[in-house]
Amino acid sequence: MVAGGDSRGMRLLVLGGTEFVGTAVVEDALARGWDVTVLNRGSHPAPPGVSVLRGDRTAPGGLGALAGAAGSWDIAVDTWSWAPVAVRDAAALLADRVGCFAYVSSRSVYAYPGVPGAAEDGPLLDGDPGDTEDGGLAGYNRMKRGGELAVLRAFGERRTLLARPGLILGPGENIGRLPWWLHRVARGGRVLAPGPADLETRFIDVRDLAAWLLDTAAAGAGGAYDVVCPPGHTTIAGLLEACMAATGSDAELVWTDPEPILAAGVRPWTGLPMWLPPGEMYDYVNGIDVTRALGAGLRVRPVADTAADTWAWLRGLDGPAPQRPDRPPVGIDPAVEAAILGQVSG
Repeated sequence: MVAGGDSRGMRLLVLGGTEFVGTAVVEDALARGWDVTVLNRGSHPAPPGVSVLRGDRTAPGGLGALAGAAGSWDIAVDTWSWAPVAVRDAAALLADRVGCFAYVSSRSVYAYPGVPGAAEDGPLLDGDPGDTEDGGLAGYNRMKRGGELAVLRAFGERRTLLARPGLILGPGENIGRLPWWLHRVARGGRVLAPGPADLETRFIDVRDLAAWLLDTAAAGAGGAYDVVCPPGHTTIAGLLEACMAATGSDAELVWTDPEPILAAGVRPWTGLPMWLPPGEMYDYVNGIDVTRALGAGLRVRPVADTAADTWAWLRGLDGPAPQRPDRPPVGIDPAVEAAILGQVSG
């Protein structure tokens, strides 16, 4: 089914396909002229141009529509983040009907604090593909590893593509990290900018992830890949300056050392989204060797494009941006921000 060369006329199955990463995959595949089928509960409208199967993967008989669907697919893409048993059951059902199963996993599957310089061969966490417990945000890494093992069990290494992104940004983001920064910068005034300003920030635009995933699966490549922008792509300063340019803001970025921010009880990564001070966690999240993904054709767009396109998407919404119900809101309380700014300015 899946082979290198001309990939026109491919048949793609997306398990989900109506939220952030899944939507980007569907839109990219449709732009290629592929035949796309999605399986989901119907909580969100499916993109125009796809065939829709309805089913709740967490409910008894939830894969009935998929089991009864005619035909086969060249590629299946799954972004599941909860109890791995759902990945296990879908992969087992599709093992004889799909050429390549591409699972969007996470770099969180690597054991913390990791090994400096390690790439996809770094030590991994344990996981159970039959785990029925939804571990929530605290169990995210374990659930993703269980999902990986579930696909490998059904498809083997040659027909399994494991994408391990880190931070995913871009239009459609339903966690709110880049949207928070865009809205905060757009409000103007003095903005608490967490330093050091030249600290590298690693992420992947959701559209670059989707394009790479389909390219690599269509080429018949299997195995695990860390899918993040290469070193030197941007810094925290570059990211916030891109937000200012995208929004046309005249805000003043007040660069602040980590110490007063942490002393005020601000949580890195969530209180000031995407920011981690230098240290062990920063190295774990950002010390990524993406040689393998680059060799497989990974291309990334400028951070300015990611910020501008996300802002355009936010401005075009009829209501608030979507928010995943299993993730807490991000961002610092304005009063806390003002207090830190007053302290560092005093």
